[in-house]
Amino acid sequence: MRSLKPFIILSLLFYFSTGHTQPVSNHNVYSETNRPAWWKEAVVYQIYPRSFKDSDGDGVGDLRGIISKLDYLKSLGIDVVWLNPIFASPNDDNGYDISDYRSIMKEFGTMQDFDELLSGLHKRKIRLVLDMVLNHSSDEHEWFKQARSSRNSPYRNYYHWWPAEKGKPTPRYSFFDVNNDAWKYEPLTKSYYLHYFSQKQPDLNWENEKLRREVYGIMKFWLDKGIDGLRMDAFQYVSKDTTWKKYPEGYERNIIKYYGMGPHLHQYLKEMNRTVLSKYNIMTVAEGAGSTLADAHSLVDADRQELNMAYHFEIMDIGNDPKGYKLPDLKKAFTKWDHSFANKGWLAIFLGNHDVPRMVSKYGNDSKAFKTASSKLLTTLIMTMRGTPYYFNGDELGMTNIRFDKIEDYRDIATINAYKNAKAKNEDLQAFMDKQKFISRDNTRTPFQWDRTINAGFTTGTPWIKVNQNYNEANVADEEKNPASELAYFKKILALRKASPVLVYGSYQVSDLENPSIYCYTRSLAKEKVLVVLNFSNHEVTYQLDKGINALSAKQLINNYSGTVGIANNKLNLKPWQAIVYQLKRA
Repeated sequence: MRSLKPFIILSLLFYFSTGHTQPVSNHNVYSETNRPAWWKEAVVYQIYPRSFKDSDGDGVGDLRGIISKLDYLKSLGIDVVWLNPIFASPNDDNGYDISDYRSIMKEFGTMQDFDELLSGLHKRKIRLVLDMVLNHSSDEHEWFKQARSSRNSPYRNYYHWWPAEKGKPTPRYSFFDVNNDAWKYEPLTKSYYLHYFSQKQPDLNWENEKLRREVYGIMKFWLDKGIDGLRMDAFQYVSKDTTWKKYPEGYERNIIKYYGMGPHLHQYLKEMNRTVLSKYNIMTVAEGAGSTLADAHSLVDADRQELNMAYHFEIMDIGNDPKGYKLPDLKKAFTKWDHSFANKGWLAIFLGNHDVPRMVSKYGNDSKAFKTASSKLLTTLIMTMRGTPYYFNGDELGMTNIRFDKIEDYRDIATINAYKNAKAKNEDLQAFMDKQKFISRDNTRTPFQWDRTINAGFTTGTPWIKVNQNYNEANVADEEKNPASELAYFKKILALRKASPVLVYGSYQVSDLENPSIYCYTRSLAKEKVLVVLNFSNHEVTYQLDKGINALSAKQLINNYSGTVGIANNKLNLKPWQAIVYQLKRA
């Protein structure tokens, strides 16, 4: 990747040479936020390996499949690949239940395949970030096999246990358990073990220094192979309150407050940073950022010497209702987090990943009339916000929710066990299924759509999960030939971001926060200023810009429709789901 550092230095030198000594807006040019780093300037592309490309016809994506598509990844212009877990696993939760942290899942290939993948990415100037699952292991990991065999096992204290003679343990909520019970009884040693997720994902005991040393050794193993970063799954949960006090009724509705940011989390992170992370030039991000802005800063501010990027979920919590969401709520969430991180820390910017619905189905409009425009608009939002953009594979094509009708079509343990739970409680199963069509994680895990051949070119066999039948309308082969496609637009705006320091480091200022249809903001750095105007609606809008925005000589940089939209009297006419970025003059 071409570093933007020279541009930033020149911008700052020019800024001070003109006599300015005060911060621009709320953004201090001397701030920690403005300090250049490769992971700030990068665009991250997330690959769900099980669904990306199958090389051997078994219906499951694999490492050789990814290797076969390295030139496609290069063509996108992305800088980093974040790979969901590829480690040995019985696949109770699609690889998030690891049985051997130093081996590759057999369905995915071999360590030789991994080495070839890493080398191929690096040859194309693309870095690799691995997804480390450190809150829990698989119950088929050798540590747990030993731990459950005897109370005297040297591995017993690698997990959290409660002896049955003390009665039933203090209740704890499980995300994936059929009964949401996080304690599972083990008859052999007459004890219960803790599992925040499925019964096959026992929680690791980070209170045990021996366990932590094992984890640090695993990290070093992969970092010494040359990977470029770590995304740590569910890491905010690793520190437990081992007094096991009773939580108030209904605490699960505010679960992060009780499960996240445990009593020793920062102690462990500082130890991890000292022992491992500080010795490598890498990107480090933990899934989740606590319950508050202060929590997030405590994880990633540079002077904390812990991690370097916050990946929060407040925006993901907006729009989970099939009835839709209110745009001001989305704007307020983006604005709140940006303003808090204006001078310290750094954010991940995303609207999709493997745990949420397809971006265009959730935040846009995936009908034939508006899918292309709204998909491009959402891409514009991600690529013009301050923070490191994260983009989920397939969103660049405008892939949509599959909306399964039958529970038998689902593969995700979260949906399957929630269905069993709803059935046991005699809840309305049709209402449950209707909601899953919108929010289920399997919506985003369907096979990547390469072309119009059988199974969208993903596999010659039977895919592990059904292919979305709209692959004739959204696929790489067709979109690469179409200059008006979502894919073409993705490449274009990504190139614009990488050539524009203002879109990476510039301050952010929102206008008209309560407007129900328009999201309008500026990004500013030294003499550079850009204006972003997004119409989040199905109808045309004539929009009057704020008087403080000087758009007299505005130059259009990108438009998700064809043609140029001029600004007259600080007013512009926007088509449905139109997104335009302008360059402005700045005094």
